[in-house]
Amino acid sequence: MVDSSGNTQTTQTDAIDSSPRKSSWKYIGPGIVVAATGVGAGDLVATLIAGSSFGYTLLWAAIIGCLVKISLAEAAGRWHLSTGRTLFDGWASLGRWTTWFFVGYVVIWGFVYGAAAMSSSALPLQALFPDVMDLEWWGVACGLVGLVFVWFNKYAVFEKVMTVLVGVMFVVTVYLAIRVTPNLGDAFAGLLPVLPDEKDSVLNTLGLIGGVGGTITLAAYGYWVNAKGWTNTGWMKVMRLDNRVAYATTGIFVVAMLFVGAELLHSANVAIASGDKGLLQLSDILEAEYGTATAKFFLIGFFATSFTSLIGVWHGVSLMFADFVERYRKGDETRGEEIATGSRERGLPFRLYLLWLTFPPIVLLFQGQPFRLIIIYGVLGAAFLPFLAGTLLWLLNSARTPAQWRNGALSNTMLVIAGLLFLILCVKQIWDQPWSEFF
Repeated sequence: MVDSSGNTQTTQTDAIDSSPRKSSWKYIGPGIVVAATGVGAGDLVATLIAGSSFGYTLLWAAIIGCLVKISLAEAAGRWHLSTGRTLFDGWASLGRWTTWFFVGYVVIWGFVYGAAAMSSSALPLQALFPDVMDLEWWGVACGLVGLVFVWFNKYAVFEKVMTVLVGVMFVVTVYLAIRVTPNLGDAFAGLLPVLPDEKDSVLNTLGLIGGVGGTITLAAYGYWVNAKGWTNTGWMKVMRLDNRVAYATTGIFVVAMLFVGAELLHSANVAIASGDKGLLQLSDILEAEYGTATAKFFLIGFFATSFTSLIGVWHGVSLMFADFVERYRKGDETRGEEIATGSRERGLPFRLYLLWLTFPPIVLLFQGQPFRLIIIYGVLGAAFLPFLAGTLLWLLNSARTPAQWRNGALSNTMLVIAGLLFLILCVKQIWDQPWSEFF
């Protein structure tokens, strides 16, 4: 059922009826949202650098990374559908420590990420329209557009816009992959699990597996599933199809950019910078190699990639924050069940977190990012995915989940692999921080 606002709503009959729905492409949506949000400009750069450094050697690692993300998102969605509770409600049942971690994460991470997302979205716009305004003001404009767009929380409209932007990303990346004429023989050889013969090859490989498409928005998947109107186990098959299609699309993005890195950069021994500015360098290389039109086409795809991450975080993490605040403000443990019915979130906490993501980070756009805060941000960011994998393992193997929907051997194996992978990357991230300069 769809209300006048365009959101999918669940009637009382729908909530009771948990008979299995037939898997159909027409239902697909939340998976596209979570995949598009998780793949940002930095992920594309990481894949490009992997291709430029190692050619096709790590193609297998990129594909395994997508499989790991499928397992995490599926687990989050399965928790929501099988229990009728939100993921934060599940975390709260594990002890107060989960709440403290979540609060510290969303406050500090949101502050720094807001500036990073606005800056990333601004870079391609300034490159496309260099004489209009400075980078910082493009960033402010992107943040305000994202704020207004998400403010009214019309999920159906949000999903459609995200789908259109994903379509742009898909067309651009696939076009570039075809344009550089990949060596298919070498690409197929890259499916064999072989490590590059280079220093730190194991950590580089683990970084590629864990780095693409993985953020707090994997945890937001269940909230988008509920917002779509999927509220019980009858939607389980649909959710799983949705999730697999979404991360298959992510896999295509990743493979396409690895092709570009391998053919355009590796073969010419060209290095690009890490971070979003590496994509601007790629734009210059594309212009020199294929002309202005191809470079501008790529910049449009760059913007679509960055802006989907911006509005996806603005929406998904605000839903999670609202769930946290309302649950503890009212002292009502049924709060998670209310959200899991697919009700539209329009409360003050949802909008306050949107404002937090938008306005305080504007200061960072103009003054630079404070050193100590960036270190804490890096540590919290690295710790979140091990936290997510570990808590999902706990929740989905306990009596908190109905027996029929608890983890099987495959789910447990994938979540253990994900947890260990992200724990190693977390330790490395913490180890690499310049702690001597922090104190």
